[in-house]
Amino acid sequence: MFEKLREHDEKFFNYFRMSTATFDYLLEKLSCSLQRQDTQMRLCVPPKEMLAITLRYLASGNTFTDMHYAYRLGVSTISKIIKDVCHSIWNILKDEYLPTPTVENWKDIADGFTRNAQFPQCIGAVDGKHVRIMKFPGSGSMNLNYKHFFSIVLMAIADSNYRFIYVDIGAFGKDCDSSVFKETVFWKLLQQNALNIPHPSPLISTGDNLPFVLVGDEAFALSQNLLRPYGGHSLNINKRIFNYRLCRARRYIECLFGILVNKWRIFHRAINVGKECAKDIVKACIILHNLVREKDGTRVEDMYAPDRELQNLPPTTACRGGRAANDVRDKFAEFFVSPEGSLPWQMSKI
Repeated sequence: MFEKLREHDEKFFNYFRMSTATFDYLLEKLSCSLQRQDTQMRLCVPPKEMLAITLRYLASGNTFTDMHYAYRLGVSTISKIIKDVCHSIWNILKDEYLPTPTVENWKDIADGFTRNAQFPQCIGAVDGKHVRIMKFPGSGSMNLNYKHFFSIVLMAIADSNYRFIYVDIGAFGKDCDSSVFKETVFWKLLQQNALNIPHPSPLISTGDNLPFVLVGDEAFALSQNLLRPYGGHSLNINKRIFNYRLCRARRYIECLFGILVNKWRIFHRAINVGKECAKDIVKACIILHNLVREKDGTRVEDMYAPDRELQNLPPTTACRGGRAANDVRDKFAEFFVSPEGSLPWQMSKI
């Protein structure tokens, strides 16, 4: 079947969610780590078949039993193949397809948000989602979330080209976005100024220096480096315009989650594996998303991809970020209604 699929580019892409050229590139990267020795009892599964099985598992959302019937291998063999391949995808490709940005990378990301979302000095849109799982043995209610299903948390930051910049995977489902994010390595390094973030600069030549910021929704607490919408109902024009402009920038992470789920249908059901394997499966999908986007570009399924499978995390009540954080948000709000920062259509959107 594999060789027949290679004769039809569109069918191959639909089956494996990538082109033949990208499959071959990925196989070349992983072959050494996936090569196994034949034994007297049995022949090993070649790397090409291991990769094909794993990609089909992630793309289809089938169970190990389904894959057992499709590929005529034992369920335990299928399980081990998928665990090994997902682990290798992350370990071998993470530095290439999810690297820590340099100062110039951050500036390019900020330029992208200025160009595509008209939100200057934004270095990413952040959000967290619940990835549905089967209850891990011995985990009690730690992974039971507010929607009353078991999950682990996928925390991610997106750029304006629908690519992942950073991910953190595996927090307990019971936790909220803000507490999860502030426990990530990314946030801790950000607070230590250890992420190569560009120095604060003015939005206009005569303005005050403002930090480069992330944008998030009401699930996150306000800080100098992370802006969230103004809360309440009786908001003035400045605040309503700010909320609209922030929403435009934040949509990239929402769309990115939708694209991810639409392409890799393992997210359409509860993942029924151990905790470490579940984390590796999600990590592999993140890397594959960035790789396929770079190698194969945008496809039809990426154009409109509402996210119905991954659940939002609940809003946090810890919204007050202190005077400095509120001052930063207020200055962005003032810029968005100034002659230099306003958009011709923004008043019609509030």
